[in-house]
Amino acid sequence: MTIKELDGIEEMMTHIGVMQELYPTLTEVQYHEMLTDMIPNNYGQVAVFDGEKCVGISGYWLGTKLWCGKYLELDNVIVAEEYRSKGVGKIISQYLERKAVLNNCTIQVLDAYTSNFKAHRFYYNQGFGPKGFHFVKVMNKDGIR
Repeated sequence: MTIKELDGIEEMMTHIGVMQELYPTLTEVQYHEMLTDMIPNNYGQVAVFDGEKCVGISGYWLGTKLWCGKYLELDNVIVAEEYRSKGVGKIISQYLERKAVLNNCTIQVLDAYTSNFKAHRFYYNQGFGPKGFHFVKVMNKDGIR
């Protein structure tokens, strides 16, 4: 398996099928609009391939906050169902950790739903741990997938 950075909207759009494993109602139009908003704000994606087939994908954000300085945030780490528990998530995690180091980030962060215990176990094993609570106030419930 190999990992690579996806370059621009068109290449990211090519792999919407993997993204739809987590968000089955996500349309091509919606995805394109979101990527158009996100990419200029330090958003990128990496993808893992088994030959030519995309089997895992993760978005990431590079940013700076007062409390921690530079950070890399993993965003929507998705592994195709038939490739789960085969090391794809670890490939993504290790790649993005190296990217964080190369970008002089102080920390890496991510969100995982409180009910996603498999993800919690995986991220603990990758060296992540909870630092606080991510509070959410829903302003438009129809906008949440």
